[in-house]
This record gives sequence, structure tokens and C-alpha cells, in this order.
Amino acid sequence: MSSPLRILAEEVTACERCSRLRNYCREVGKIKRRAYLDWEYWSKPVPAFGDHNARVLVIGLAPGAHGANRTGRMFTGDRSGEFLYRALYETEFASQPQSESRQDGLELRDIYITASVHCAPPDNKPTPKEFRNCRPFLERELDLLARLRVVVALGRVAFDTYLSILKVRGVVPSRAAYLFAHNRRFETGPGMPVLISSYHPSQQNTSTGRLTREMLRDVFDHARAELDNRPS
Repeated sequence: MSSPLRILAEEVTACERCSRLRNYCREVGKIKRRAYLDWEYWSKPVPAFGDHNARVLVIGLAPGAHGANRTGRMFTGDRSGEFLYRALYETEFASQPQSESRQDGLELRDIYITASVHCAPPDNKPTPKEFRNCRPFLERELDLLARLRVVVALGRVAFDTYLSILKVRGVVPSRAAYLFAHNRRFETGPGMPVLISSYHPSQQNTSTGRLTREMLRDVFDHARAELDNRPS
């Protein structure tokens, strides 16, 4: 019998709610990038990936057009993923430091990776309506990941998306106390996961040195320390 998270992943993959995003993903998959001409692009909404018993949830922005939209797995096949999975491997959340395809044997341990939007958006900018259309998937993931102790928000968009859910649910009364910064820790309420904010490992951030490999690894060292301090 399929688990609820696996069923949810199938629903994500079949989603057609946002015609602009679906058309863009398919078009990218037809045109392709020269380096990937021999690839058959996934070109569908990209489901979350990871350990269904995870205590850490990572939230990103959206799949990359020639990364996850090509490979069908979150943060797989682009520079952002190179940074992220190396940090996860070095902090013992991943079985290997590279993520190249859905068939590469990578396994995640105690961590689950999702996104605010599951389709690659033009210019990495989903519309407010597209965020709203996709948010129920994240809300269900939060409900189904019953052992969560830590949420890592990669980038301000993921940070705002998660906090908006908590505010609607009445968990946080105000956003005023939550100021985004790299590797900052926030309490969100009794019995709720700790929130850690991080710069996104986008090429814009990593190529300029705003986010280094060491800085990203520190975030997941922080997450590991939180698990040690907050046993199941």
C-alpha cells in the first residue's frame, strides 16, 4: 500500500493547476539546453524527495528549468543542487555528495526536500496565484511529516511561504519577530519545529560569494545540533 506522502507525490506530478507554468516546463523540455540535448526532460511538476520519517524539512523556491525540471528530482542536476547535496552529505543527511538523476542511488536520511512551487517558473518568479495554487501541497506535507523537529527555509521566499502557513493556522500571531537572515534560528511555538533561515544556494548567491559551501554546511550542522537537543 502506498504511503500518504507517496500518494501526495503522485498528485503533485499530475497537477495541471497553473497553465503558464505547465506550458513553460513543457516548452523548456522541447527546446532543451545544448548540454542536455540527449536528455528526455521530466517537464512535469517535481514532487518532494527524501525520508518519509524525516525530522528535518527543507523548503526551496521552485525547480530549476534545466535542473529538477530536467531530472524530475528536487535540486538535482544544477549548481544549486551541487551546493545543497554536498552540504547534506558532509552533515550525514545524504548518502553521497552528488545528485545527478533519479537513478543515481542517492538516499536522504532524516531529511525531506520540497519547494514552495513544484513547477519551474519563467525567470524563477512564480505569480502570487501560482504560489497559492501550490501551497496546499506544502500544507499537507507539514501535516504528514509527523516527526518534524526542524524546518530549513532556503531563501526569503521559502521563509515567507512557511511563515504565511503558520500565520493562517494561528501558530504565529505576527510576522514582525521573524526577520530573515542567514543561519538564524526562530522558535515558532510550543511543540512546533524550530525554523532556520538560510540564503538560497542559487548560482547568483554562490558565484558572488554571498553564500559559500562552508556557510551552507553550517546551516545543516545547526539543524543536526537542533535534532540532538530536541529528541523524538
